[in-house]
Amino acid sequence: MDRNLELVFLATDGKTVRITVNDPKDNLDEKMIKNAMSQILSANVFQTSSGAPLASMKEARIISQNVEVFNLSI
Repeated sequence: MDRNLELVFLATDGKTVRITVNDPKDNLDEKMIKNAMSQILSANVFQTSSGAPLASMKEARIISQNVEVFNLSI
């Protein structure tokens, strides 16, 4: 099963910015995620394509999906 952690921020221009982390730790909790997002905001290293910096946390979510691959080569 594929898992991703999606961190969602609002930028100063009102746009939504998503940062995706592939294969996050299994034991993440809300406090750990908030702490990581706070550090990202404090570091001020991300911005929108128009140059607006991140302003606040909006939400975080873990996205899980099952992928079944069929080998069709003969």
